[in-house]
Amino acid sequence: MSAVATGFDLGLDRAPAVLVLEDGRTFRGDAYGATGQTVGEAVFNTGMSGYQETLTDPSYHRQVVVMTAPHVGNTGMNDEDAESGRIWVAGYVVRDPALRPSNWRSQRSLEDALVEQGVVGISGIDTRALTRHLRERGAMRVGIFSGEQSERSAAELVAAVQEAPLMKGAALAAEVSTDEAYVVPAVGERRFTVAALDLGIKAMTPTLMAQHGIEVHVLPATATIDDIRAVGEHGPDGVFFSNGPGDPATADAEVAVLRQVLDARIPFFGICFGNQLLGRALGFGTYKLKYGHRGINQPVLDRTTGKVEVTAHNHGFAVDAPTDREVTAPADADGTAYGRVKVSHVCLNDDVVEGLECLDLPAYSVQYHPEAAAGPHDAAYLFDRFVELMSNNEKGSGA
Repeated sequence: MSAVATGFDLGLDRAPAVLVLEDGRTFRGDAYGATGQTVGEAVFNTGMSGYQETLTDPSYHRQVVVMTAPHVGNTGMNDEDAESGRIWVAGYVVRDPALRPSNWRSQRSLEDALVEQGVVGISGIDTRALTRHLRERGAMRVGIFSGEQSERSAAELVAAVQEAPLMKGAALAAEVSTDEAYVVPAVGERRFTVAALDLGIKAMTPTLMAQHGIEVHVLPATATIDDIRAVGEHGPDGVFFSNGPGDPATADAEVAVLRQVLDARIPFFGICFGNQLLGRALGFGTYKLKYGHRGINQPVLDRTTGKVEVTAHNHGFAVDAPTDREVTAPADADGTAYGRVKVSHVCLNDDVVEGLECLDLPAYSVQYHPEAAAGPHDAAYLFDRFVELMSNNEKGSGA
């Protein structure tokens, strides 16, 4: 079915643009950012702030982000809040872009940043209707075509979208990871050394670890167990797997490394993609959500404390593990098993697994973002838990 939503009048002379979903639904509006064409997976983000952190989050690689908040860009862009060295989104969709930034920290407008980095976007469309469509039909491929590209026939545009690769089956972590290892030094006294596998890491994560006295060695996604063991004077005190884009079912090499970490009983903490990889390492499957969780207002129950946390999310895949009982992790192909596991956190919107805790190994993970840039900060305690896990392991080893 095809439908057309008329663009809103922004009072600016903008080139025409059209957004085309793979099922043929079409929205016409105005060019925003760079002019041209882009394709990717259409996803929506429900955050009312933090768009700079969203744009620079490597987890959004190859995704066209639809902002559900109607007014975007009013605080501009600065050099302090970026989560990586570039904008990663494949395209950007907003209803009502700010005409000019109005914030004391702003150094450039949002649109100037999009133009400078070649990010094609569209404005002036009914983002509520688009979001409802994605909620009902699920995340799907989409294209934004502006300027001369918007004049192509409907059949050509739909065909271009349908030729785009699917997110399911996509191996993307290596495309966003660092090429070279680097170190984020501890703030104050160094208490622990951690090897952090960069699968699409956000800058705030090692920053917060450093504030807990952790020296963070950020390694490429292709790091081996030998690379991890080489961190620190006597090996790392802990291992961290970051967030990142793509289908966790493709990450066989990373899962194999994680199993070696678990075999060595090195304390492990994973977030987002790292949570999904821990699930796979323990023998559970993963699956694609209908439209995912993206935003900074997702309610999660911590089953350990009974508290409800408002959390930041960005994921389209989830772990397939029982949420109603403690289980013994299934053995892998060589017979290795990792003992008892429980689902430690669940999403209160849809009961999706939001955290795993190993009861016989020093390992845990969460699906959401405790670094929460931008906010909220309900889950900041998870970094304290990592420090406690490493401290207990150190005592247990007699060090």
